[in-house]
Amino acid sequence: MDQNQDYDLGRPVGPVQGMRQGLTSYGDAHFSLFLRKVFIKALGYSEDSLSRPIVGIVNTYSSFNPCHANIPQLIDAVKRGVQLAGGLAIDFPTISLHESFAAPTSMFLRNLMSMDTEEMIRAQPVDAVVLIGGCDKTTPAQLMGGISANKPILHLVTGPMMPGSHRGARIGACTDCRNNWASYRAGVIDIEEIGMINEELAPTAGTCGVMGTASTMACILVALGMMPLKGASAPAVSSARLRIAEQTGAAAVSMIKAGDPLKPQALLTRESFLNAITVLQAIGGSTNAVVHLMAIINRHPHVAGSITLDTIDEIGRKTPLLVDLKPSGSNYMTDFHNSGGMAALLRELKPLLHLEAMTITGNTLGELLDAEPAIPIPRDLSCIAPFSDPIYPASSLVVLRGNLAPRGAVMKASASKNRALLSHSGPVVVFSGSADLAQRIDDENLDVTPESVLVLQNIGPVGNPGMPEAGLIPIPRKLAARGVQDMLRVSDGRMSGTAGGTIVLHVAPEAADPGSALGVVRDGDIVTVDVEKRVLRVEISDEELERRIAGRKAEIESEKTGNGKIEDQERKSPWVERHGMRGYRGLYMREVNQADKGADFGFLTAEGPSS
Repeated sequence: MDQNQDYDLGRPVGPVQGMRQGLTSYGDAHFSLFLRKVFIKALGYSEDSLSRPIVGIVNTYSSFNPCHANIPQLIDAVKRGVQLAGGLAIDFPTISLHESFAAPTSMFLRNLMSMDTEEMIRAQPVDAVVLIGGCDKTTPAQLMGGISANKPILHLVTGPMMPGSHRGARIGACTDCRNNWASYRAGVIDIEEIGMINEELAPTAGTCGVMGTASTMACILVALGMMPLKGASAPAVSSARLRIAEQTGAAAVSMIKAGDPLKPQALLTRESFLNAITVLQAIGGSTNAVVHLMAIINRHPHVAGSITLDTIDEIGRKTPLLVDLKPSGSNYMTDFHNSGGMAALLRELKPLLHLEAMTITGNTLGELLDAEPAIPIPRDLSCIAPFSDPIYPASSLVVLRGNLAPRGAVMKASASKNRALLSHSGPVVVFSGSADLAQRIDDENLDVTPESVLVLQNIGPVGNPGMPEAGLIPIPRKLAARGVQDMLRVSDGRMSGTAGGTIVLHVAPEAADPGSALGVVRDGDIVTVDVEKRVLRVEISDEELERRIAGRKAEIESEKTGNGKIEDQERKSPWVERHGMRGYRGLYMREVNQADKGADFGFLTAEGPSS
């Protein structure tokens, strides 16, 4: 039986929908459908319900995932919307990832979640899918998998948490987590106070209440047209969040009726992604979103290769920062929501947007904005600045290049705490990895000054599986105690979207790569960053750099024996060690590409395996 046709007595009568699609292979398609109905009826479904279009609901609830604590209520609301619109809603589970409950990092498992999502969408008889996620890596993983599966998909995020309070001041996860921890390390607050703060930083379920990665990805999903305009900012614990869920369920049934034009590979165009990048720059979004967007774009067969890191930088040069939220500003996602949220922001950005881009509603982005009533918010009550009077003129996120990062590196310039560091040269203090950093960063004898450049190696995709969020290298305690709050820091890893500082991230190629310049930087080398010129370089000659790299390649090659196995367990590098690893870790280490490509698996990209 042709899997793309429905059959009546063996004759094709139309496209496959509902329970008749994706039949299990028993060699007899009619028996396959008969047996499927036998078992689905064990759940109490009637023939009438099974004749309706089926909307799958991806359930990423986990007791380890407080960001997703409201998912049971969201599923009920989505089901209500589906059933009121005449469909049948069936939820099914996939992997759930939380940033603080995944070792070595949730990024290590993002690609696995994307595979799980893709294969479950492909395998099960669903006509459209509502993807419920929230925490940082879940929504990009779901969009990656959804694009590859190419059935109609809609996103529903769990929503941001509410802020808490300490000594009369609002605090919230997780910019304030980091700021207060830095104060504790510096001895400004004591253990009793940091304990009290710990109780208030995450007072409700939901994602971090600042413009971290979760909120950034939610805003990007709206910009891509994959979620209702109000879907990014409504609090997790609000009734508005449940109404959005119901609306999403109803929209899923409408998408099924629309058919192929609203499948993600048709709906999402290059212009959709340019809109998303414009929003990323305007909100001062997470640097993590750059990695995720490159992975998502490279899953799309019609867009892959047409957008690069340079595209992100080019858009940044003409896009002002308009949203005053931590870590680039001072407010919280509840303030963004009360200021009109994404609808208000997109109206301000109209001169820069491709308004003809399509959305899951079947209308263009411009049509949606025209239909959404504009509610004026007094300027002093809004955290969204007008286009004519931005918070930061342009280039919230920048892409740097030079001999230290020939394939690019990323910095959130708008989150710098010391603007003088945006053009800075200083001697390097090198840490060879996370363990070395932890051992020496607070050593009173560390040879470091406020002008030093802190370099952390080997926390890239391969060097430390999953690019941990260790790029926010802490200020050495002896400097923090003197009031130093920012230093220039460089690594091949990531940092939380909730973090701030003058920090260069995602250096490609990573330090573990035998050809990496970052891998051969030494203490005392001078590193220069010039954000205006988009430069990141180490001030040594090309000849010296080539000599160091050649020597390192020879060292790594010597770790191998003639038959390709590893010798000398103490000396092996992860670049070599990965070829002897088993299980998912081995798959990850061998297949992950570099940050400038999205840290995805090569065989999952639209281009597919390289050999």
